[in-house]
Amino acid sequence: MLPSRKRLVLEQLGKTLSRFAGLQAVSPPARGWIRAIREALGMSGVQFAARLGVTPPRVTALERDELSGAVTMKTMRQAAEALDCVFLYALVPRTSLEETIRRQAEAVARERLLRVSHTMMLESQQLSEEEMKQALDAAVEELVRTMPKDLWSKAP
Repeated sequence: MLPSRKRLVLEQLGKTLSRFAGLQAVSPPARGWIRAIREALGMSGVQFAARLGVTPPRVTALERDELSGAVTMKTMRQAAEALDCVFLYALVPRTSLEETIRRQAEAVARERLLRVSHTMMLESQQLSEEEMKQALDAAVEELVRTMPKDLWSKAP
């Protein structure tokens, strides 16, 4: 994908995801969303089972699976529908996509610069602290601008 196209996709997705930023602080209820909503509606497990088209023991297993993380998205959609809810699924960045890219670019640039700096030190051509900072800033900006394919080849 061309850098300009990557930038456009990044900006559009960033705008969409910004609407979910406040959800990072939302914790699921201690007994799970399904059970919390079912009980808030005053719906028994037997009644929920009937609406879902399963047996009551399956409801117990479903609520347990939700808590353990073993429930499937398909099952969550079905449960949501039976509760007259909408099941939402999203990956919400801790900061922003741009900040995530910048942190990775900085880690990559720092590693590259350290390798070059070591070689320069061996040749008595070491950069000053200010020159190192400028070189790092320039390298980070270049990586953020071009977003090369190998940007994510190594973990920060």
